[in-house]
Amino acid sequence: MHQEYKSFETERLLIQVTTELDASFILELINTPKWYQYMGDYKVYTYNDVLKYIYEGITVPLKKHGFSDFTVVRKTDGVKLGTCGLYNREGIEGVDLGFAFLPQFEKQGYAFESTSKLKEIAFEYFKLDKINSITTVGNENAKKLINRLGFMYLNKIRLPKNHREYLLYQLV
Repeated sequence: MHQEYKSFETERLLIQVTTELDASFILELINTPKWYQYMGDYKVYTYNDVLKYIYEGITVPLKKHGFSDFTVVRKTDGVKLGTCGLYNREGIEGVDLGFAFLPQFEKQGYAFESTSKLKEIAFEYFKLDKINSITTVGNENAKKLINRLGFMYLNKIRLPKNHREYLLYQLV
């Protein structure tokens, strides 16, 4: 596997590996109503909870696979907008591209811009031959973005230890 990818840029965005320095932002993002609605309650309520989440859910996979979660930052003012990443999720064969943004930064093209770049990195830098993406049945905005990125719907799935039904998409 390649050495881990630390950061990359687009015209408007800096997309950098999520670290402890992003803890307050991640805590805010994970506790938004939309996160609860579409991804569930991760039981991350305190600063110590989020540090554990970053270590176990981001740092460990980054060291193992070379990729994980990235924080999306607006270049003009340094504001953290959301996250996007490549994940090896239990229950999905292959790598999954995921994303989440604070509600006030949705519908401004940031998710498409960052995930388009991440898709490019996945194929060109990490040499992946396919990428998956999942979303919950009712998340229409995520479905639109996944389709716009060129993913094709495969089927419905359930992940281990999770009661939700997901739509599985793939890009080859």
